[in-house]
Amino acid sequence: MKFIHIADIHFDIPFTTLETRKLSEQRRLEQRNAFKKVIEYIKEENIPYLFICGDLYEHEYIKKSTIEYINRLFETIPETKIYIIPGNHDPYIKNSYYAKYEWARNVKIFKEEIEKIEEENICIYGYGFEDFYMKRSKEEQMKVEDKNKINILLTHGTLDGNKNKEMLYNPMSKTELKAIGFDYIALGHIHKISYNDEPEQNVIYPGSLISMGFDELGKHRNDSTEK
Repeated sequence: MKFIHIADIHFDIPFTTLETRKLSEQRRLEQRNAFKKVIEYIKEENIPYLFICGDLYEHEYIKKSTIEYINRLFETIPETKIYIIPGNHDPYIKNSYYAKYEWARNVKIFKEEIEKIEEENICIYGYGFEDFYMKRSKEEQMKVEDKNKINILLTHGTLDGNKNKEMLYNPMSKTELKAIGFDYIALGHIHKISYNDEPEQNVIYPGSLISMGFDELGKHRNDSTEK
């Protein structure tokens, strides 16, 4: 199967480390252009799935016009199924755009309870944030029911975190995730591209599309995978 896995776009982040308002506005424009390129690639290559694993936007700063821009792009790929995981910066709360905005028909937004989407050859499991913190993971609630299908987990959080702050954001254990038996685990929260040291496990942080600050050097891109 073909899919695109991205995370941590952080639309409308203020970019406070930049010196002027003009530079911040330019950086937000670059955000939009990077995201648009992903959508254009999906359209050109007929990619059937887009996974967005948290922090699509900044709840505190997001503008309705930006949500409308995102949704218009989603509408240009109506044959692509778009699965969105709310993260700690864009949780599914009462006044969020996830709850109150009418998204394109091809968009599915997960909530805090684990949900399974089952198709002929694939099962997609997902859960996200309904608050700005999630102190407990849901690994003990997960079970791969049909190992003859491709099983994918979508979520947002910290893998093997060992600091108090990291434990506030859906702390997960690589060992426990591996034992469940997913074929691909699509994560968000870490802005740098990060692959598990055991490639067959396919535990992936795709990194953010662009760097969010001067401390985020190195390569930033979306991650596409074919299985």
